[in-house]
Amino acid sequence: MADLSVNICGVAFQNPIIPASGVFGYGKEYAAFYPLSKLGGIATKGTTGTPRTGNLAPRIAETPAGMLNAVGLQNPGIDAFIEKELPRLLREDTVILANIAGSTPEECAEVAAKLEQTAVHMIELNISCPNVKQGGAAFGTSCTMAEQVTAAVRKVTAKPLVVKLSPNVTSITDIAKAVEAAGADAVSLINTLLGMRIDIRTKRPVLRNNVGGLSGPAIFPIAVRMVWQVANAVKIPVIGMGGVTTGEDAIELMMAGASAVQVGMACFTDPYAPLRIIREMDDLLDKNHIPAVRDIIGTVQPW
Repeated sequence: MADLSVNICGVAFQNPIIPASGVFGYGKEYAAFYPLSKLGGIATKGTTGTPRTGNLAPRIAETPAGMLNAVGLQNPGIDAFIEKELPRLLREDTVILANIAGSTPEECAEVAAKLEQTAVHMIELNISCPNVKQGGAAFGTSCTMAEQVTAAVRKVTAKPLVVKLSPNVTSITDIAKAVEAAGADAVSLINTLLGMRIDIRTKRPVLRNNVGGLSGPAIFPIAVRMVWQVANAVKIPVIGMGGVTTGEDAIELMMAGASAVQVGMACFTDPYAPLRIIREMDDLLDKNHIPAVRDIIGTVQPW
């Protein structure tokens, strides 16, 4: 067997595969299928300062080679997460990345400050959320806003801070460099791409929110491109995601520069997808006589 372990920001992962935020909840449902300790880590559902009910249904729809979602960060709030979900997650013997979000830099910082008092391993800051102080524009679409919210969170926590980047920007490398300058220890990308479908019979969008985030295999080539660009623009580690469904996909993202890989929509179609991807990676490394997965990070050789 190949050595699948990786180290990101001083945190040891037994393998590089992490179910992405939003698809795995807080892990409880998937624990009925297999021990969560088999995973490299878990990125928890995005958690905010206060409970959110999310958007009105319909809020998920299938698309060719993917899906649209506009769930709207439905979650029980940070206090409930710390009291009811985190103690169980910390017993699972895997790395826990607590994904957080908020409508203002102050809310994001408040959530992070509460997590600072816990044993959670890493914080993943989702900057794809609308900033109500800036007219609803997402934090992650502006270098200035991305830097401000990252700096606000950085001030209140010494835990490794991963900033999750939006692909809905002109230059993702500029955003990555801005959050790096503001104190991010790593970045994760890509979050979903903004998309829309219309039911031609009703003439209405298929989502009640009209638009939603596109995920799944359709976005994988974009993820590879952006991971490669960002990995060559910053000095901090990159966690890649976006349409990963196979071990070969995961290796491709790591060759582009990712130190670990999150798996999203594939978990919906196959609850065992993360474990299958881990096995496939191991097999591919063995067949190519590569002793450790770390040896493939950033090895792409552009023409």
